[in-house]
Amino acid sequence: MGAFLDILYFIVPISIAYAAPLIFTAIGGVFSERSGVINIGLEGLMVMGAFVGIVFNLFFVDTFGAWTPWVSILAAMLVSAIFSLMHAVASITFRADQVVSGVAINLLGIAIALFSVKMIYGKGQTDFIQKNIPRFDIPYLQDIPVLGPMFFKSVYGSSILAVAVAFLAWFVIFKTPFGLRLRSVGEHPMAADTMGIKVNRIRYIAVIISGGLAGMGGSVYAQTMTNDFGHATINGQGFMALAAMIFGKWHPIGAMGAALFFGFAQALAISSSGIPFMQNVPSVFLYILPYALTIIALAGFIGKANAPKAIGDPYIKGSR
Repeated sequence: MGAFLDILYFIVPISIAYAAPLIFTAIGGVFSERSGVINIGLEGLMVMGAFVGIVFNLFFVDTFGAWTPWVSILAAMLVSAIFSLMHAVASITFRADQVVSGVAINLLGIAIALFSVKMIYGKGQTDFIQKNIPRFDIPYLQDIPVLGPMFFKSVYGSSILAVAVAFLAWFVIFKTPFGLRLRSVGEHPMAADTMGIKVNRIRYIAVIISGGLAGMGGSVYAQTMTNDFGHATINGQGFMALAAMIFGKWHPIGAMGAALFFGFAQALAISSSGIPFMQNVPSVFLYILPYALTIIALAGFIGKANAPKAIGDPYIKGSR
């Protein structure tokens, strides 16, 4: 029993750390798709957030000191929110195919980021940051038997923020007038328009929120897991977040639960060498595990999840 607990004490904190960027990004996807706009571009938005977060951290570490990682997250959120406007303009104003627009965001995000890194640093990746997101123990809660060391010791501040954002998103979407308008626009935009709701305005806001949260996710991942930025920094995390959003049935809490599931899969892959009964499993199988589970989750649950009825449909008649 003691050995099993030791394994949990080792793997659970890593799982939560890997899940935090997915939670931010998946909830961003929930906002966009609840409004009726498909956002395949979460990967590109995460890439942009990771790039901006690392570069800002490197340039301003002497200015902000210990606060640098947090200010870098805000900078990444702002830039990715602005970057997502391209998807909003294309898919909402010009009524372009939302999937094609999202794919373009993915390609453009990595192209801009890598070209900028090459121009700034003269190589394919940035330098390593000096100040990353800190870990800390949560007073009193860390002393709870069994659960304390598992969930409340050596926790990244970004992980706590991600859980808080998930519950805040649930409150906004299901308990506020804005959330009601958001859901009505995603379910029946013509009826919402008849009631005086500005359909396109709500969709723009939702896509911008989506971009901002995805940027936070990318910045958090880069400042906790890699500590630099290169072509493989994000490496499919945005698509995993998209899967978590669908797996979670377009619900913030469900998306958080799915993100924790995928975070556990990633943690299992990187920490298998420290788990006795997994040491003989070929590492290649463990590294493909998160992506295989992503495919299985989508194949098994996409038909059972009820997506917003107007998702992917541009609003034309009577749009405001």
